[in-house]
Amino acid sequence: MSGLSKYVLGRLLAMVPMLIGISLLLFILMNMAPGGPEYVIVGDLERYSPRLVEQIRAEFGLDKPIHVRYGIWLGNALRGNFGVSTTTVGGVPVMELISERFLATIQLTGFSLLLSVIVAIPLGILSAVKRYSTMDKVITFTAFTGICFPTFWLGVMLILLFSVTLGWLPASGIAPHGMRGVLGARLMHSILPVFTLSAVQMGRYLRFTRSSILEVMREDYIRTARAKGLADRAVLFKHALRNAMIQIVTVIGLSLPALVGGSVLVETVFAWPGLGRLAVQAISRRDYMTVMGVQLVIATATLLANIVVDLVYALIDPRISYS
Repeated sequence: MSGLSKYVLGRLLAMVPMLIGISLLLFILMNMAPGGPEYVIVGDLERYSPRLVEQIRAEFGLDKPIHVRYGIWLGNALRGNFGVSTTTVGGVPVMELISERFLATIQLTGFSLLLSVIVAIPLGILSAVKRYSTMDKVITFTAFTGICFPTFWLGVMLILLFSVTLGWLPASGIAPHGMRGVLGARLMHSILPVFTLSAVQMGRYLRFTRSSILEVMREDYIRTARAKGLADRAVLFKHALRNAMIQIVTVIGLSLPALVGGSVLVETVFAWPGLGRLAVQAISRRDYMTVMGVQLVIATATLLANIVVDLVYALIDPRISYS
C-alpha cells in the first residue's frame, strides 16, 4: 500500500470516532429539549392524555433510558439505518428522505463554491496587482459589502427585485412541477439561491486572495525572480500565485462548514428541497431521527471534503508529500 493510500485510510478511520462523538453530542442535546415528537403527533390538545402520550413514546422506543436508545440508534446507524421519520405518513425511513434531497444540496453548495472561487480568485489577484488604485478600492468595497450582507436578507431582497418586481427569475423551488429532469429549468431556479449563498464566501475569498498575494510578493524569491529579468506575468502566476494558493485553499477548506450552514438559511428562503430545509422542517416537528440522520450526513460530507483539501495541498506544492 502506498503512502498516500495509508494516509487516506488513516484519515477515514479517524473519522469514525469523530462522527460517533458528534452523534452522541447531538443525541444528548436533542433529548434535553422539552417535549418530543409525541406532542406533535397528538397535535390537538383536546385529544391529549398521558396514556396516549405514553403509548406513542413506547411505539417509537422513547420510553427507554437515553443510553439504551443511543446504543440502539448507533448500532442501526453503523448499518446505514437511521431509523424512520416520526412525522411522515407510514414512517418513511430517514435514509430515503436524505437520498431524495442530497443531490439538491450538492447542486446548491457545489455551484456556490465554484462560483465563489471562479469570481473571487481572479478579482483578488487583480486587486493585489492594482493595489491602492481606484479599481482596487471598488473591488475591496464590493467584497466588504458581500461579507456584511446577512444571507437571509440578501435572499429576500433578490426575490423582491428579480422575481416579484422584474419577473426575470423564479422565486422558489428547484424546478417547475414535472420538470426536475430539465437542465435549463434547474439552472434558472439555481441562479438566485446560488448567488445568495456564494456572496459572503466570495467576499472572504477575494479579501484573502488579495492579502495572500501581497504577502508573497514581498518575499525574497520574488525579488530574485524579478532581478533575473522574468516578466511580471511570469512572476505573478509561476511564483507568487502558486505559493499563495496554499493559504487560499486552506481558507476555502475552513469555510466549507460555513457554506453548509448557510445553505440551511438559503434553502429555507428559496424553498429549495435540500437537506438544510429537511433539517429545519424536522426540528420544527421534533422529528429527532431525521435531524440526527441529516446532521450526520452533513458532518460526514464536511470531513470528507477536508480530506480532499489536504490532498489538493500535495498537487499545489510538490514539497508536501503523504508518502
